[in-house]
Amino acid sequence: MEITVTGRHVSVTAPIKDYARKKVAHLAGMDFPHIIEAHVILDVEKKFRHIAEVVLVCNAHITIEASEVSDDLYASIDKVVDKCGRQMRKFKTKIQDRRARSRKATPVALEEHVIAPEFSDDREESRPPHPIRREKRDVKPMFIDEAALQMELSERPFLVFLNADTEKINVMYRRKNGEFGLIVPNV
Repeated sequence: MEITVTGRHVSVTAPIKDYARKKVAHLAGMDFPHIIEAHVILDVEKKFRHIAEVVLVCNAHITIEASEVSDDLYASIDKVVDKCGRQMRKFKTKIQDRRARSRKATPVALEEHVIAPEFSDDREESRPPHPIRREKRDVKPMFIDEAALQMELSERPFLVFLNADTEKINVMYRRKNGEFGLIVPNV
């Protein structure tokens, strides 16, 4: 397992790197899901908000993400590793429960929405719209029930994935009532 420790707004010293690597390596001892690589991002805001983020890339297209804030960097690392461990155990339990119920994959009932962009004539013609923030993500092929499970593990509001059934890009998002919605291209 490859463990990368980086810092934002803080120079990461060797003892902090060693501590973070040791804590994350402890997660690799869990038998499922198998961790392929881990990214630890440490950040300090206004000299008293110490933020630790961990992104675990696991087999079977599983990504586990967590972040914690405290007034001590070491405490933030401890909290975020504990949070990742809980998420891994939760995922393992869900998989075991699903296998125990049935060997056959059951489709998850999701509401499908096709959203078309709406354009208004009242915006300025001289300044074209531009994205505020860009993020590059790998689009992984997965089934809809796998995407729903990934959304349950993540705190992100949406997930872009390649539907393994239709081989088209789909977007799953978290609705206000806690359920998931699915955006399917109308092509």
